[in-house]
Amino acid sequence: MKKRDILVLIGGLVILTILWMAPDETTKHLPKDTIHQKFYSIVHKDGKKAAEKFCQDCHNKEQMPFPENHPPKFRCIFCHKLDN
Repeated sequence: MKKRDILVLIGGLVILTILWMAPDETTKHLPKDTIHQKFYSIVHKDGKKAAEKFCQDCHNKEQMPFPENHPPKFRCIFCHKLDN
């Protein structure tokens, strides 16, 4: 084996080790209930950004406030994945 091959092998093992040790996903998925069902249709038809425009209609300070440490509120479906 050449030195280059060994370095590639070691690099691959390091990457696999890092991925193996990554924490489990903890972000809740977008519920697949009657309220959120329309967003699944919008995502499949027009994409995630089109559906995310409507999230703040319900998820706002008055109805369903976000936790204090919640990241930016305009990329909902980036973190909250859909259950296909």
